[in-house]
Amino acid sequence: MQTDITPRLVLASKSPARKALLHAAGIDVDVRVSGVDESIVKATDAGELCLELARLKARAVAATLPAEPGVLVLGCDSVLAFDGQILGKPHTAVEAVRRWTAMRGKQGVLHTGHHLTDLTTGKQAEEVGRTVVHFADLTDQEIEAYVASGEPLHVAGAFTIDGKGGAFVERIEGDAGNVIGLSLPLLRRLLMTFGLTVPQLWRREG
Repeated sequence: MQTDITPRLVLASKSPARKALLHAAGIDVDVRVSGVDESIVKATDAGELCLELARLKARAVAATLPAEPGVLVLGCDSVLAFDGQILGKPHTAVEAVRRWTAMRGKQGVLHTGHHLTDLTTGKQAEEVGRTVVHFADLTDQEIEAYVASGEPLHVAGAFTIDGKGGAFVERIEGDAGNVIGLSLPLLRRLLMTFGLTVPQLWRREG
């Protein structure tokens, strides 16, 4: 990528948490939803699954955009590895209650795949972020109340740390942003492979 061109990031994700995380870090993004059917990807390894999904999302969005110089497409996907299972979004209250009943007082590993594509050159870079999450030993009443809030139904692993679920995570080992859905240090490493820096993506104030 030419260094005299201001890079611009397109986020291939409808996740408001990812967009908010980038915005708080000074990075404005264009959001494009990929429309990828996540159920078509089968994998027995959490890292492989989330990376393949991130890759598919980024490539699907990239295919719809003109090859404008400076445009980078970032695809992300998160899953939780817990007790030998790969857990995405629970979607139903019954499943969310079942998961939390199993997870309380234990730990899992949140995997987030990141895939970055340069529209002009076609260059790609990707990596998986991993963060250990230690869950609080919730009561049945806490689980029922949390699930009733609706928050855990549409997020990977049935929990968040940047919302109501933050009270139910005792601690983490690793990058908190990765649990939210996007690791800024990991994004920095991917940008470096393109000869770019994070400050180049910062919005211009004033």
